[in-house]
Amino acid sequence: MKHPIILLILTNFREFLRQPGAVFWAVFFPVLMAGGLGMAFTQKGELNQKIAFVGNEQTEEKSWTKKVGNETTGFTNYEFLNVGFDEGVVLLKRGTVDLIVKKEGEKYMYHFDPLNPEAQLAYINLTAVLNGNETLSNGEDVVPLKEIGSRYIDFLVPGLMAMGVMMSCMWGISYGLIEKRSKMLLRRMVATPMKKTHFMAALLAARTVMSAIEASILVVFSWLFFDIHIEGSFSALVVLYLSGTLAFAGIAILTASRTDNTYVGNGILNAVVMPMTILSGVFFSYHGFPDWAVSIIRLFPLTIFADTARAIFIEGAGWSQVVLPVGVLAGLGLVCMSVGMKVFKWY
Repeated sequence: MKHPIILLILTNFREFLRQPGAVFWAVFFPVLMAGGLGMAFTQKGELNQKIAFVGNEQTEEKSWTKKVGNETTGFTNYEFLNVGFDEGVVLLKRGTVDLIVKKEGEKYMYHFDPLNPEAQLAYINLTAVLNGNETLSNGEDVVPLKEIGSRYIDFLVPGLMAMGVMMSCMWGISYGLIEKRSKMLLRRMVATPMKKTHFMAALLAARTVMSAIEASILVVFSWLFFDIHIEGSFSALVVLYLSGTLAFAGIAILTASRTDNTYVGNGILNAVVMPMTILSGVFFSYHGFPDWAVSIIRLFPLTIFADTARAIFIEGAGWSQVVLPVGVLAGLGLVCMSVGMKVFKWY
């Protein structure tokens, strides 16, 4: 006869596999994200940008294009729309154009938001082109970065792996517990000879294995299609993964410890997950935020997990660099799990 924990683990696996939507979002969605964003940011292509052009005399030509750049830095195609100033302002407000160029005699005046980086780049390019320097630079002074870890996909994959662990634990454990409580399943399970500790241990073990499979699929896909390698200690990455899983499993149990309403549970989960997904630098660096905000963002468990995973993947970090973040994540998980179990509502 199989041990109760083994039976409970198998039950969790079956529940997961019977939900095609959960399988898609947990396993295939991170791979699709890595593939789509990886191809978008690693393949060389020409950029297209529209510019509103206001001249002293309106010509019959409604638009014309100008290619700026070189093979080394890449090309940008600027499409000039021959419009009046008021129409150009409307296009700027709609986001159709980022910049308005107004010709006043022999001079060009540029109207744009100085805080818009795309408008800043267009201004730099166009000031040179419209003044007669067609190519800006021949690219001889540009040295393309080819070092490991310098690509966007190298930055993205560790963040996606960390986010996948968080999503897997938060929705697989937390929402699953809330749903079972709302359907009176927890009450029925506790009425059987099943031990509560066996139930939680099986839930944690099943989710750890599932998250490992999801992360492995993502890493193998990235290795095959984008030639991503783990430069640091693989064993340190495994321990980091386990501590990250423990951290988010503890948070998941704590967030699901009391409510039996799936709508309330959904709100609580989103309140925990969404800020970290947006702010923790999964897709883009969080260092663009003000310094006071960065100091707070660095304390998020997802930020700790993602930053440490990137250090292992692309900086060659080993045990000495991961001891502190692993301890923080594991400690956070144990504290949240202990508190959650004490206040957990089984009935």
